[in-house]
Amino acid sequence: MKKLLLLSTILAVSACSGGDVNQQEQSTNAAPEAAAVSDEVARWEAQAQNITIKRDNWGVPHIYGKTDADAVFGVMYAQAEDDFNRVEVNYMNAMGLLAQAEGESEIYRDLRMRLFIQRDEMKRLYAEAPEWLKELMNAYADGLNYFLYKNPQVQPKVIKRFEPWMALSFSEGSIGGDIERVSIADLEKFYGGTDTLASVEVDFDRVDWEPRGSNGMAIAPEKTKNGKALLYINPHTTHYFREEAHMVSEEGLNAYGALTWGQFFIYQGFNEYNGWMHTSTRSDVIDEALETIIEKDGKLFYKYGDEEREVKVSTETIEYKTDSGMASRDFTVYHTHRGPIIREQDGKWVSIQLMNIPLTALNQSYVRTKTKTYEEFYEMMRLKSNSSNNTVYADKDGNIAYFHGNFHPIRDTQFDYNHPVDGSNPATDWQGLHPVEDAINLLNPGSGWLYNTNNWPFTAAGPGHSPKQEDYPPYMSVNFENPRGEHALKLYPNINDFDVDKLIEVGYDGLLPAFERFVPVLKAAYDANPDESLKEAVDMLVAWDKKASAESIETSLAHHWGNELWKLLPRGRGLHPYYEYEYIEKEFTAEQQLSSLKAAMDRMTEDFGSWKMPWGEINRFQRNDGSIRQTFDDSKPSYPMELASGRWGALASIGTRQYPTTKKWYGTSGNSFVASVEFGDKVTAKAIMAGGLNSDPNSPHFFDQGEMYGNGTFRDVHFYSEDVDANAERTYHPGE
Repeated sequence: MKKLLLLSTILAVSACSGGDVNQQEQSTNAAPEAAAVSDEVARWEAQAQNITIKRDNWGVPHIYGKTDADAVFGVMYAQAEDDFNRVEVNYMNAMGLLAQAEGESEIYRDLRMRLFIQRDEMKRLYAEAPEWLKELMNAYADGLNYFLYKNPQVQPKVIKRFEPWMALSFSEGSIGGDIERVSIADLEKFYGGTDTLASVEVDFDRVDWEPRGSNGMAIAPEKTKNGKALLYINPHTTHYFREEAHMVSEEGLNAYGALTWGQFFIYQGFNEYNGWMHTSTRSDVIDEALETIIEKDGKLFYKYGDEEREVKVSTETIEYKTDSGMASRDFTVYHTHRGPIIREQDGKWVSIQLMNIPLTALNQSYVRTKTKTYEEFYEMMRLKSNSSNNTVYADKDGNIAYFHGNFHPIRDTQFDYNHPVDGSNPATDWQGLHPVEDAINLLNPGSGWLYNTNNWPFTAAGPGHSPKQEDYPPYMSVNFENPRGEHALKLYPNINDFDVDKLIEVGYDGLLPAFERFVPVLKAAYDANPDESLKEAVDMLVAWDKKASAESIETSLAHHWGNELWKLLPRGRGLHPYYEYEYIEKEFTAEQQLSSLKAAMDRMTEDFGSWKMPWGEINRFQRNDGSIRQTFDDSKPSYPMELASGRWGALASIGTRQYPTTKKWYGTSGNSFVASVEFGDKVTAKAIMAGGLNSDPNSPHFFDQGEMYGNGTFRDVHFYSEDVDANAERTYHPGE
């Protein structure tokens, strides 16, 4: 069917002047006239005088402005100072411009973004934005453009000039937005006629299996030492994915925390009144439909009830870098009323429907940072434009709360939305959005605590205090418990004297509950099939308290053994995320359990000369340069890390593995910006950032938190002006 209907892909190679500017963006990046430049620079410089940036002793920028727009201008300038490369790359990705810098390999990644993010649509939405939000978008672009003007040595890869509407292309802040759930391989097969899925070999030793997501914990006053609510902010992302900053204005803005490079709102953080932590949700908010395509008179239609609706057909031109200049490829792309066509299945085209309301999302992302009470926060949630996140909340009034997702399409529950539904049946369409009141929420549970670890919400506050699964449509939560959730349930009910330090201590608790399940199975396998060469290792694992530590040989052995077990799991099951643990515990044979341990010991002996290696000798933290794709070297300095893999239930998680030229394991993901916050008459907080804030190896803040990160030593957050001034290393206006 597709071969008959698809127009041929056109490959057009041209020598585009400039070489790195998308044809679609040429007008955006064109140099203004000299007089206009002079006026613009004068305007930037005048606004910069309203803004003060104070860099504290950790390099954290504290931005003070007269208006919110001033604070936005300043925070964009500060981000560009710390890592302009990551700012630009995030927008290159968001707008489908990566291939202009990276070449042909990124064509289909760009195409994926262009199916949803359209330049003309973003410009239209910008024009419709309320004036206050327009001012912030203007300030966003001005701050970045002023940085480029003042720092001509910084040469952008693609985006020579930022425009206000660009902020709408990247409006929500999570590590992998909904659009990134679309398979690039499927797109290439459908739109390029190339089957990239064939003959793919997986090198398990070179794959980062660390689960992405986060932890969020909130503690009510009755379980705290000081009678104040606490919030634990613990995102698990790739390292250096976010900046840490503090934004203050005379219009009531005073927010501190982590923001994703290139965005102008604090994404995970707090103000004087409340705090918010986002974890990746597993609410089902992305649906696929099988579309029945009909060709008539040279046009394409799809069945929809008794109708035959015309398929929207358009062309996307993707430019990409080559050794001889720029080239472009034209794609004929297709949309139904649900969304773009992304692949083919069983002779039908598959459309995808997901949240794509960037103006509302940007509005909500910013307004969140200025809420003062639970009631205001709840009203903000009524915007319903945060589709990929759960939210853990705490405030100075003593409230703690949990919101499982914030975008829930209403669906007919007779259909199974875990699989593509029949697009020709109108009953499978979304029927609006559930109000916030209908979602899976918690407010001040009787347990006095709540948490989320990307697991299901039905244990969020412990037995008897959590939402009940039967009270909600099945699509509101399609995931299960996970080892980090098991870990939290073992810890939080038994502690009644939380404070900022205790919350950090508990967040770094070393228990690995997956091995509490696996080791007894291994022992039973050994008892039934004794092998003297394994006896010492089995006895050590049995006697082990199942807690990770830098000095622990058992932690090293367990991680290697777990990796060998992971290799034996059947792939492509399409089952729930907790399946792996049940399978290892219940389905593996005794021979598989023992042979995996033997393989782990052999691997450790080959790599390190002995299988009796302490975890901290293997598990390392290193930063050699500011590149997005890091490189590692066993001969260069590194720090030991106590953190362990979230795959096995570590709350303070780290994704480490070997690299082609290393024997030691180096971390690239997991704990990133982490903060423990107490709300009261004054807010008190401690934090840690993976490595350091600045991407320049010559900066004192390139890796000044490296050793602290490895052992979980947090630093005081400077929130109030007197603390900032007492610890300021540099105070300046943007451009100075």
